[in-house]
Amino acid sequence: MWEFPLTSGFIPLIAAVFLSSLGLVALILKVSRRMAWYDHINDRKIHTGNIPRLGGLGFAAAFIVWCLVITLWIADVNYGFRFLPVLAALILVLASGLRDDFKPMAARYKLIFQIGAALCVLTAGYTFKRICIAGSADPDIPGWTLLRYPVSFLWIVGMTNAVNFIDGVDGLAGGVSLLAALTFGAIFMFSGVSGAVPLFCVCLAAAILGFLVFNAPFPRARIFMGDGGAYFLGFTLALLPLMGEDGQGLPVLHAAAILMIPILDTTAAVWRRLRDGRRIDSPDRSHTHHKLMNLGLSSRRIDALLFVLQIILGFLVYASSRTPAYLSLIPLALAYLGGIGFFTLIHFLNRHSVPANKSPGGAETG
Repeated sequence: MWEFPLTSGFIPLIAAVFLSSLGLVALILKVSRRMAWYDHINDRKIHTGNIPRLGGLGFAAAFIVWCLVITLWIADVNYGFRFLPVLAALILVLASGLRDDFKPMAARYKLIFQIGAALCVLTAGYTFKRICIAGSADPDIPGWTLLRYPVSFLWIVGMTNAVNFIDGVDGLAGGVSLLAALTFGAIFMFSGVSGAVPLFCVCLAAAILGFLVFNAPFPRARIFMGDGGAYFLGFTLALLPLMGEDGQGLPVLHAAAILMIPILDTTAAVWRRLRDGRRIDSPDRSHTHHKLMNLGLSSRRIDALLFVLQIILGFLVYASSRTPAYLSLIPLALAYLGGIGFFTLIHFLNRHSVPANKSPGGAETG
């Protein structure tokens, strides 16, 4: 198996991806302002002014190009052909999201594109291989060989949408995704996973960092990632834990713990809308960042709080991946207890802070 020269090539690769993303996002920002391609403002948005929303195209294009370079560098024909459906899926998700940025699509059409992208990944053979124990075989679970396909399919489609749900505060979705990608990369590299997958993780982080230069709330974002960027990030983060060769991908519960922030926010949103008899794609102002705003936190403090939570979750999952056999379940359980406890606390604090269970904008909070 091909080995990447960490000492001589790692830092130049990260720098190249970062600078590529930085340059492309800067170019898109300039073109968007000239063409007046601005984000639509409505009562659900918390920003004011004309801000472009196509930043996702910049970091996604940089990531895709460098993934191709890495794949060709490996010079493994079999791996290259296996990566082609994944490349098609990445482009499909990005294109459908960009189409939605220019002219909103009905949810069912977006879902069709996402299903097609997920099937491309499954066709290439990328699925979850294990459930909860990293570095060794799980106990025999009847039917798991067949169940891993529908579980992986639901994981991909669900995560593709989950990052979009938390994309409501400057730098939040990008920062959480960057930290998650770094966690995936650290687990793969220090677990001895060879090949392209660890490089894909750090390349994604470097590409996001190039975008965050323009998206961080200092003093405010100059460009948004848009639906194209959010769907692309969600899809790519769902893909990374599936791609380890020879069964070295992450178990389901480890991957879900790393991405617990968008997963729990999405789960709460779906439950809230079903409970109230609304469509699950109907917008509201009751996401986690809205609840934290109701508690008086600024955008920067919301980012800081959720970034700290993401770092803690990443550390616990990393510790679990480095702990042998059943002992690995202890830090993994702590990650779930901490994440669920945090979201439960925010939920009840929000309910007591907003009279009559109404947000300042008049939308329900739940």
